Amino acid sequence: MTMISGNIQKAIAILNQNDLIAIPTETVYGLAGNIYSEAAISKIFAMKNRPLFNPLIVHIHHISQLEQLTRYIPDKALVLAKAFWPGAMTLVLKKNSQVPDLITAGKDSVAIRMPNHPVALALLEQLRFPLAAPSANPFGCISPTKAIHVEEYFGDTLRMVLDGGDCESGVESTIVGFEGDEPILYRLGAISVEDIAAVVGSVNIKNKEETTPDAPGMLLKHYAPLTTTHLTTDLNESIKSFAHQKIGLLLFSKKIDDPQIVHQEILSENNDLKEAATYLYAAMHRLDKLNLDVIIAERVPDIGLGKTINDRLERATKK
Repeated sequence: MTMISGNIQKAIAILNQNDLIAIPTETVYGLAGNIYSEAAISKIFAMKNRPLFNPLIVHIHHISQLEQLTRYIPDKALVLAKAFWPGAMTLVLKKNSQVPDLITAGKDSVAIRMPNHPVALALLEQLRFPLAAPSANPFGCISPTKAIHVEEYFGDTLRMVLDGGDCESGVESTIVGFEGDEPILYRLGAISVEDIAAVVGSVNIKNKEETTPDAPGMLLKHYAPLTTTHLTTDLNESIKSFAHQKIGLLLFSKKIDDPQIVHQEILSENNDLKEAATYLYAAMHRLDKLNLDVIIAERVPDIGLGKTINDRLERATKK
């Protein structure tokens, strides 16, 4: 089985061999390799079964590294970096020639972030190269927020998961690109639209693209359980429509009384959207292991991080 360990020196040795490990971040665990190693990056795409047209995010440990990777940084990008780094903010910027086209799916821009996790930062500080690290799951599946999730996905095919505990934010980074010098939101994430707007003003959202995505997470079906999943605003009606089937519920804050339900997951008894985001994927993993006929997910209030949760649930339930 995959080795789950907190040994950073072992992780460095594997990465220096142009091989892959999984790393913890505050958002989700990432499948990481040296951005300058074609062998490592090719292995990321192959291990995830990820299409080559879907770009990867580069992880750095200091804002000064932007100069090594980019050729132009809009003023508002620096404002966002200073406000949210280290943290769950990814910036899509014009790349320089040193960044391999394989990382960027042939585009002239590169997605970059500085994770806010002590283990990830300690690792990155000791490496001679940044890391590409998409979520450590097969393409399209539920993202991993625990080391054991990664092990269950990849077993003997991945040498090591660098253990950093459970992920604090629980959903992926927010991705912001630029058209001209104006910010465009490409992926809703762990930093809310409202928080971004408070720093740089209103931001346009452009977060769906099936053929040539500007950033990860833009495909319509993504983050999906293997179990058929249905998103609803009317739980009672949805339960009726799946009568006589084994039903699991993914609920925001309150259980419901219905003998037909096999299992219920509550994201936040406190009606706290941040807490709900933290536990979203872990709850989806648990439900997906129960051999249910259907998971019925409840749409949460569409404000703040609720927009991110609903975005993930919509993509998880696309046919």
